[in-house]
Amino acid sequence: MQEIVAAAGLTIDWDVQQAGAGTVALQNTTLPDSVLESIKKNKVALKGPIATPIGTGFRSVNVQIRQDLDLFASLRPVKSLPGIATPFTAAPPGRGGMPGGGAIDLVIVRENTEGMYTGIEHEIVPGVREAVKVVTEKASMRLCEFAFEYAERMGYPRVTVVHKANIMKKTDGLFLECGREAARLHPKIEMVEMIVDACAMNMVRNPNRLGVVATLNLYGDILSDLAAGLIGGLGIVPGANIGTHAAVFEAVHGTAPDIAGKGLANPTALLQSAIMMLDHMGEHGCARKIERAMRDVYERDLARTGDLGGRATTREFTEAIKSAL
Repeated sequence: MQEIVAAAGLTIDWDVQQAGAGTVALQNTTLPDSVLESIKKNKVALKGPIATPIGTGFRSVNVQIRQDLDLFASLRPVKSLPGIATPFTAAPPGRGGMPGGGAIDLVIVRENTEGMYTGIEHEIVPGVREAVKVVTEKASMRLCEFAFEYAERMGYPRVTVVHKANIMKKTDGLFLECGREAARLHPKIEMVEMIVDACAMNMVRNPNRLGVVATLNLYGDILSDLAAGLIGGLGIVPGANIGTHAAVFEAVHGTAPDIAGKGLANPTALLQSAIMMLDHMGEHGCARKIERAMRDVYERDLARTGDLGGRATTREFTEAIKSAL
């Protein structure tokens, strides 16, 4: 990713910080203070997948960064890349294929700071444990407003507000009320209310109908992985965590220690996250240049990593994009 950005003609002074399971032995923490201080100072970060030790007392680094920096909106655009076969491109429209030739274009906007991911859990009595779901008007309103503003700015005609208010009438009901209020403030954007299980079904029937999906933390986590599966998998989907004072861009996928150092990983997700970062920084010309080169490599099948059925190494894929640039 760093080489490709440089090849596109942009010089960035990268402040490289380490976090995750690898820092525990050295600093007894998965998230050193220097990481948060760097993000606060620079206002923007690009984060690789970070492992959190399983079965220990350490919090998820991903969740901690989002909560500590109040990165309230998780933004995950899901768009087809040319040349990648999917269940939608494999069948003609009307027989399981996507209307419009198979190209998918939707966006997940997920509330990032509360819901079921607050980490508030306890054991009531032996054998009975409880997790607390927190939904506030402040967090729900700013997330829904973000989704409607994004739809307006990027040309999406509708926002689908996804909930389970038929069952969780207080918590999800509050989120749905905030969605309706945001819709009143943005009358040019259509609002569609959809229960989360119906959204899952509609996402595999006609995902483009959804437009921008605004939803709570847990639902957004699950639906964004489902959406990624529709276009080829987690290896190609970008993500961003946006707050008022900082933004952290990251690949949606997690770590893969079994292939570390073998040159097998697909850098597309991190590269697409970097493209989002460049747009956020106002470097639109460089972002479009990289995007065109990446899409050219996929369209002409010049290099493809193993997760997408090819044999190219990470290095070969990188060199193909640099050549396209």
